[in-house]
Amino acid sequence: MQEAIILVGGKGTRLRPLTNHTPKPLLGVAGSSFIRHQVAKLMAAGVEHLVFATSYLADLFEDEFRSFSRDLEISYAVEEVPLGTGGAIRNAGRLLRGPSDAPVLVLNGDILSGVDLRAVLEQHEARRADVTLHLTRVADPRAFGLVPTDGSGRVLAFLEKPKTAEECVTDQINAGCYVFRRSVLDAIPADREVSVEQETFPGLVARGGRVFGHTTADYWRDLGTPLAFVHGSADLVTGRAASPLVGPPAEALIHPTATVDPTARVTGGSTIGPGAVIGPHVVVDRSIVGERVTVAEGARIHESVVDHDASIGSETILREAVVGCHSHVGAENELPAQLRLSCGIRIPAQGVRVSGTAAACPTAH
Repeated sequence: MQEAIILVGGKGTRLRPLTNHTPKPLLGVAGSSFIRHQVAKLMAAGVEHLVFATSYLADLFEDEFRSFSRDLEISYAVEEVPLGTGGAIRNAGRLLRGPSDAPVLVLNGDILSGVDLRAVLEQHEARRADVTLHLTRVADPRAFGLVPTDGSGRVLAFLEKPKTAEECVTDQINAGCYVFRRSVLDAIPADREVSVEQETFPGLVARGGRVFGHTTADYWRDLGTPLAFVHGSADLVTGRAASPLVGPPAEALIHPTATVDPTARVTGGSTIGPGAVIGPHVVVDRSIVGERVTVAEGARIHESVVDHDASIGSETILREAVVGCHSHVGAENELPAQLRLSCGIRIPAQGVRVSGTAAACPTAH
């Protein structure tokens, strides 16, 4: 039986307010919760038993999969106190059923990746590895810890984020997908917080453990920020990234119950959720419009997320913005990039603009 663990315990603070009421892996991406895309990928790789390592709003994961009837058994390991990545893996490992030498796939719950999981497993077995890490190459590695390997793919070290160009000894970084030998996973301490990146993996390398990298140029994106989140969703819709749950490449993914005016343009891999209403001459580009959202005439939404039950007024412009659920942005607003509106916020007409207007001042002077 092939088994896997998905780490889904984080609070997703960089995606607030979207994660104030929903764990990051349960947010909608290309028509499904992101975690369902990952589950589908694991099932395609032959996984039969999956353990969710949960913590934040843990009950919502069980709600999401309560009626899941596919050929996959799901278990839930709740982290009562912070245990770090290593501790979370070890805590979830209690529910595994395989023998000590069995391979266990482990995925971070916020990474969209095109890596072939079967290929990672096969290479892990062929090398008789203790741990195999999927590594990806990035153009600028300064924002990441580095993972250099030798000519055989064996990991040499785990280096902190480089501060200078001279310290960038490789462009390979940890891509958030691992295969553990079950016995190595079971050896992680269970009674304290443990980081696999700073403690488990470096310790294995120092002791001569068989730690290998599986380096690919496959699609890879960390969905931890709002802009990365909308780009990942758009990439799935347009076919730049792949998921078993997404059909042929398209300019948009529009729910059958949504209403889109014939004069509106929905492009760039945007998704329009159930019951949403997109008015005349609206432009939605590379964005996520949630369930029961209304967008009035002439509004323009670019690289933004509008959460469920929100409304956007006529001629309003959103660019790289996040609008929380049940919020209202009145007509002729122009929200600056990186702005995040908390849930339930109301902005009056022309209340926020990057450029000025000629509207008369309502106060007598």
